[in-house]
Amino acid sequence: MSDTMDSHAFRRALGNFATGITVVTAQSPAGERIGLTVNSFNSVSLDPPLILWSLDKRSADSLEVIRQSGHFAVNVLAADQLDISNHFARPQDDKFALIRFAEGPGGSPLLDNCAARFHCALHQEVDAGDHWILIGRVLDFDDLGRAPLLYHQGAYSVALPHPRVETRPSTSGSGDNPMAQHLSNNLLYLMLQAVNAYQNSYLPKQQALGLSVSEARLLILLSVLGGSSVERLQKESSLPGSEVVEAAENLELGGLLQRSGPLLELTEAGSERAKEYWTLAENEQNQVFSEFDNNEINQFKRMLNSVIQKS
Repeated sequence: MSDTMDSHAFRRALGNFATGITVVTAQSPAGERIGLTVNSFNSVSLDPPLILWSLDKRSADSLEVIRQSGHFAVNVLAADQLDISNHFARPQDDKFALIRFAEGPGGSPLLDNCAARFHCALHQEVDAGDHWILIGRVLDFDDLGRAPLLYHQGAYSVALPHPRVETRPSTSGSGDNPMAQHLSNNLLYLMLQAVNAYQNSYLPKQQALGLSVSEARLLILLSVLGGSSVERLQKESSLPGSEVVEAAENLELGGLLQRSGPLLELTEAGSERAKEYWTLAENEQNQVFSEFDNNEINQFKRMLNSVIQKS
């Protein structure tokens, strides 16, 4: 990293590019398996079919397994596989102990219920700064057609139709669109669209206060939970452990967070910043729900809490 470039700010800027999330897996001839949560996956070529992803050079053991195998699999995670993403992002003795999988070419583990899977032979390694770029030749693939899990500004996201994209006109001749009618009666779709519309207005205002999404989320959580471990914050925030650590480091550098043994807690300045974010959140909520009375809002809260408790 250049002496004139802030690595944290650079990483935050890169976070503006939304990506999918994958788990790259491989197995050595001796049976050693690796699984890595990766969001640097991308396509390279259709003819021949090539894809790439990048591996931190500190993961030398993982690179050696891939080299020995000559193969790896890219498991593109579906929207409901957030726990799988977190699972493979954490260091563990045996990441596959409780995971269901099949074996692809070279023995590479293939995870269940993904959005897609690519079975690859190691094609090329490229030395690139503090990472290796690994290019794979796709031998086969599975298109499972499930909605993908996304990652944007340090937070998990899901893909939704853009509100400005018009629904395709019906070809039934009736003037009505059956699919549009079906979606308008689907509660899950409506909830996702409502969250998307809410965030389109709220997130730019939140980011204008100076913190990233993950940093703001930690700030708000710590103002409620008090001193908390990284593990608890990961669970409560639905952020990967690496992102919790990165956000905590940024907040600590800014004097908003301090460490008390294994626990993270807000400083006095952090508590004051948290009040700014709570004020923004309350103002946005009041504006969005201004046309509803208290009884309607309380009923809405009961419904949401009931759905949350059942999930």
